[in-house]
Amino acid sequence: MQFVESGGGLVQPGGSLRLSCAASGLRLDDYAIGWFRQAPGKEREGVSCISATDDTTYYADSVKGRFASTKDNSDTVYLQMNSLKPEATAVYYCAANMMRRHCPGGFRATYEFDYWGPGTQDTVSS
Repeated sequence: MQFVESGGGLVQPGGSLRLSCAASGLRLDDYAIGWFRQAPGKEREGVSCISATDDTTYYADSVKGRFASTKDNSDTVYLQMNSLKPEATAVYYCAANMMRRHCPGGFRATYEFDYWGPGTQDTVSS
């Protein structure tokens, strides 16, 4: 099984990025999939989760209304990030909860997710 995140890069404040989480060896639409980020010197934090059951999405308050997680097939999950702020600079990870199809109530907690990609760097700077 393998997860690979892509789409990271350098963007100016107010800009947008679209991250992709591609999987091989497993179907992403069988598991709840979370997106996390880790800024330098800070703990990893959850920003969103999309359920396998009905594509219901959940977001951290800090990104609500600006980020959107979607799926287009069994192999890829996306995180569309708009109106980016410098504090969004971080390594972004996708992760799967291998025991659940619906996002856990604690979707922002790293311990709720068992399988992680290597991450992709996003930098928001002018």
